[in-house]
Amino acid sequence: MVDIRPSAPTDGARVVEIWNRAVDATHDFLTPSDRAAIGGEVAEFLPDVPLVLAVDADDRAVGFMLVDGSHMEALFIDPDSRGQGVGRALVAHALSSQPGLTTDVNEQNAQAVGFYERIGFVATGRSDLDGQGRPYPLIHLRHQPV
Repeated sequence: MVDIRPSAPTDGARVVEIWNRAVDATHDFLTPSDRAAIGGEVAEFLPDVPLVLAVDADDRAVGFMLVDGSHMEALFIDPDSRGQGVGRALVAHALSSQPGLTTDVNEQNAQAVGFYERIGFVATGRSDLDGQGRPYPLIHLRHQPV
């Protein structure tokens, strides 16, 4: 089981590590140059952004989520902790205050698409480009309570 807590300045290096490990495990569709560029952007801003963390019994982050209003901007889980309910716990936490939560997912990330569908998100649209204008289509999702 994981605990959920807000991030602290001391969590910065760990959340960047989680992002890198998660992307390397799931985003094989990125070109090497895009992977490097996005990684550089993430390393610059992610440590200073208020995040919601899933932490283990030792208070070590194993996943994180970035929520802006009712939109989940990011959800990344350390590959060593995937399949253990970490993502579900983070999304449940967000849904407790934002029942109409929305998010976007890379269309090529079939594992993530399946995860969101299994926990009640439905597609509401699609974009040919990602948020930075790169050629990585996004599926726009909204949680539908059952």
